[in-house]
Amino acid sequence: MFQRPDSVSWYPSILQITIVRQEMPEYLTQQQIDQFHQNGYLLIPGFLRPYETDTLLARAKQLLEEFNLDDHPLTKFTTSEKNHVGDDYFLNSGDKIRYFLEEDAVDENGQLTREKSKAVNKIGHALHELDPVFRKVTLENERLKTLVKDLKFHRDPVALQSMIITKQTQIGGAVPEHNDSTFLYTDPPTALGFWIALEKCTPDNGALSFLPGSHFTAPIMKRFVRLPEGGTGFEQLVPHGVEMPLQTGRYILEACNPGDLVLIHGSVLHKSERNTSPHTRFAYTFHMIDSPPYALYDHKNWLQPTPEMPFSHILDAPNVVVEV
Repeated sequence: MFQRPDSVSWYPSILQITIVRQEMPEYLTQQQIDQFHQNGYLLIPGFLRPYETDTLLARAKQLLEEFNLDDHPLTKFTTSEKNHVGDDYFLNSGDKIRYFLEEDAVDENGQLTREKSKAVNKIGHALHELDPVFRKVTLENERLKTLVKDLKFHRDPVALQSMIITKQTQIGGAVPEHNDSTFLYTDPPTALGFWIALEKCTPDNGALSFLPGSHFTAPIMKRFVRLPEGGTGFEQLVPHGVEMPLQTGRYILEACNPGDLVLIHGSVLHKSERNTSPHTRFAYTFHMIDSPPYALYDHKNWLQPTPEMPFSHILDAPNVVVEV
């Protein structure tokens, strides 16, 4: 029979031991999991099978052909802080499939400078909900669910902000250094990006580049929000005058083949250069955040769920943590 030593203070009312079930990964290897946590991103070759990738690419091009200019406000997409889209077309796109144009695809008179299928920067932001082809690889993908369980980045993740990124030939704009939690902010930060190459991604057509380990050293300095007066802007999360700590190391460009998946930690710095090649760089991307009570996604975020379309849960049951 166990006897408690008199010299030991014993407070059973406040003692809590947390035991996490250590299950063997089924899709990812432990080395891949460790690499993700170390670098802040992970390239997974061939996550989608060739026929799945071909189906998504064909559907993406079909959506471009179906794009109707007659009822479109010719809304451009920009990553600039000063000129970020702030109109209703953008803000109310979280539960719709809408089209956003390259900055160089519209002239000063509001006219397209090229044919519509080559003028679109991205299509978003509810492909994973509304389009059966993209829903199948996002919300109805057992391989993806297994990966999420293996990674254990979230307890009970939900999906949001799905996009087709076209990176058009010659005018596909550069995306400056950023982290995803700036644009999908939760408390605590839990954003995780899923970026799937639908075409070959090279240094010439704007492949992604990452600063490994920057998720440890680059704080989230600001968040992209809906402004009280309308539109969008950035809210500072640090006191005025505080600057981003100097980041060391060098960016790593990750060339991808069709079907490759890149997992992107919400705090890791990444970017892509302008597409100067004659080849497009189509990709499908979506995000996950943890749901309450594990994280708070508040009303300030630009993308909001609606009663008709709440954020969909990924897992049939939350990742298990047993508390005794």
